[in-house]
Amino acid sequence: MFPAENIRDWRTLNVVDPDGHKIGTLESVYVDTTTDQPFFAAVMTGMIGRRQLTFVPLTGATVSPEHIRVTVPKDLAKDAPSIDTDGELAAEQEPAVFEHYSLPYTSGVRRLARR
Repeated sequence: MFPAENIRDWRTLNVVDPDGHKIGTLESVYVDTTTDQPFFAAVMTGMIGRRQLTFVPLTGATVSPEHIRVTVPKDLAKDAPSIDTDGELAAEQEPAVFEHYSLPYTSGVRRLARR
């Protein structure tokens, strides 16, 4: 993973794919409850009036002053599970987020917490 003094400082940074294509703007970070390490970004996507928070994995991501570069392509991220901009990821929605990115998920344990 990558070090961060304060993940709140990342809010409003652009999230870009490996080729530099903008996926959206970081709204919040979800940490893995077993390690307390950043695991998913909740990224503001969509057009005005149709905005949503899309989940993008932070595994292998790099943080710079201008953006967060993730390892997944924009096309994969745009089809990822999402929630309303004022919503919270429900426990029953977690498996779908992990499955979309072919990440292992242990059922019966809440894996993600918003920071």
